[in-house]
Amino acid sequence: MGLEGRFERPIHWSVQLTELEQRVAREIESRAHDLLEDLRLHVSIPTGGNNQQAIEETRERFGIRLQELGAKTHMVPGDAKPEWLQGDQHDYYTPPTVVSERLCGATENRVLIAGHLDTVHDPEGDFQDLSIAPDGKTAVGPGCVDMKGGLVIAVAALEALEACGVAANWTFTMNADEETGTYHSEQALIDEARKHDYGIALEPALPGGELAIERVGSGQFMIEVEGRSAHVGRAFTEGVSAVVRLAECIQASAQFPEPERGKILNIGPIKGGVATNAVPDSAFAWGNVRFADQAIADELAVQLDALQTAPDAMPRVRVHRSFNRPAKPQIPETERLALSARAVAEALGQTLPFAKTGGVCDGNVLQNAGLPTIDTLGVRGGGLHTKDEWIDLTSLVERCQLLAILIARLSAGGSAAL
Repeated sequence: MGLEGRFERPIHWSVQLTELEQRVAREIESRAHDLLEDLRLHVSIPTGGNNQQAIEETRERFGIRLQELGAKTHMVPGDAKPEWLQGDQHDYYTPPTVVSERLCGATENRVLIAGHLDTVHDPEGDFQDLSIAPDGKTAVGPGCVDMKGGLVIAVAALEALEACGVAANWTFTMNADEETGTYHSEQALIDEARKHDYGIALEPALPGGELAIERVGSGQFMIEVEGRSAHVGRAFTEGVSAVVRLAECIQASAQFPEPERGKILNIGPIKGGVATNAVPDSAFAWGNVRFADQAIADELAVQLDALQTAPDAMPRVRVHRSFNRPAKPQIPETERLALSARAVAEALGQTLPFAKTGGVCDGNVLQNAGLPTIDTLGVRGGGLHTKDEWIDLTSLVERCQLLAILIARLSAGGSAAL
């Protein structure tokens, strides 16, 4: 069976699709082989681990295609990440955010499409390529769903709209630091969010294909302890162990989480001391928090800050924190946008249930900036952030069709059909 045959399925499109929308859907089906080959290409470009060369190659490949559609492209320099978050990384690449704009002079019904180029996978590891299952229905590969599949279908959706002569008002942003907190690109995303009317982030669908319409918030922190070094055998009592005090702080913070309230705190990694026969004079712990709303975020901030000591204390404890991804609650504007996406899905013979998730993404940043955003319109799959990351290959065509028609309808004013 050829690659095209693997994607064949009965067409059950609703009369709610106009003739032009059906033409767009057929155009995308005709590109099934190209979608798979594009995914194969981009999965093989290792954009994890802040790999500058791979990130720039991927950005250029997609950027050229967007410019060929008439988009005007510019780069927004990345902002610096807080120094305490960089750890031992010294020659750290600060990736810019690329902004490709094709709004066609529109001052309303403007769609912001947000994608990230980075993955969590080791660029020098043994998980490098797309491996297709014998039945051709699924494949495994680094970043295949998070979110190379999303980038592939979004660019193809815009190309299909152009090929069918469908006008659309869009801006496409691509950052390369979503997996590490969106510190470099946060301001660029906020600035673009304020210029648009609808937000679409290309994160993969939830496990059952659901659209996430509610997300928790997230933040990072570091506990830093300064002690006094001493020789363990000759002057043990003169030393003050930073590691022991850090352990006490970790034990105290273990009492903070209340998962049933949407209040989560996790610590790891930790670092302290240089030798077993020296009392350690420094120790560090990095952690992550999740919170259902701002009130819980404020609780966590107060509790973490309470671990600190006076500047002249010995041992001395300092807490650094950055809660830069606010919670993304369900709001009426986003619910209406989600219902628009569901209407398109149902017209295509697809289902699009709604759900909430404990994950965070750039959609949190966009909606907090005032832009109604739905953020799991990428492909279906699972195993995110593991060597079992997989994609449902049928979702390449299905989600591409959904994206294309939704973008077209939103650009036309959110009408039920073109």
